[in-house]
Amino acid sequence: MTSFLTSTTLFAFPLIVLSISVIVSDAKFSEQFPEMKGAHRVEKVSHLHFYFHDIISGEHPTALIVAGKKNVFGMTAVIDDPLTEGPEPRSKVVGRAQGVYTMSSKDGAALLMAMNLVFKEGKYNGSSISILGSNQFLEAVREMPIVGGSGAFRFARGYALANTVKFTPATGDAVVEYNVFVMHY
Repeated sequence: MTSFLTSTTLFAFPLIVLSISVIVSDAKFSEQFPEMKGAHRVEKVSHLHFYFHDIISGEHPTALIVAGKKNVFGMTAVIDDPLTEGPEPRSKVVGRAQGVYTMSSKDGAALLMAMNLVFKEGKYNGSSISILGSNQFLEAVREMPIVGGSGAFRFARGYALANTVKFTPATGDAVVEYNVFVMHY
């Protein structure tokens, strides 16, 4: 009886493995494209300049602290900040900065920024740039990496330079100038 089970198992096992491999190879969860010879796309470099308005105070804040205490390690805020053409609050809105930032250093001098710059005006309307990096906000100019994008900014990479032009310590509100240099197709 043992020899029958062993020979049956030895015969059936390869059939089971073969059946599973046929089922798995038939699954279409990925696709590989052939190289496109002669179809070289020209990569562009775009410079965007705008102002980020982070408003924590007042009746209509654009940043809400959702964890931790204000200005303390671990503080986390969710943002939907306007991006404007000029530093004035009433300047034309060209997009929104949407995401989160977290006080990520124990000495309180750095934020981890995870945000999408979503554009609502001009030729980049409907496109976005994704930023993920450290914002050493006590420095005069901070550099953060661009890790991707959508729409006109698909396959984006580059960097964003941030410079605080106005900060109100009593409220925590800030206006930050952004110069973004992005490579995209």
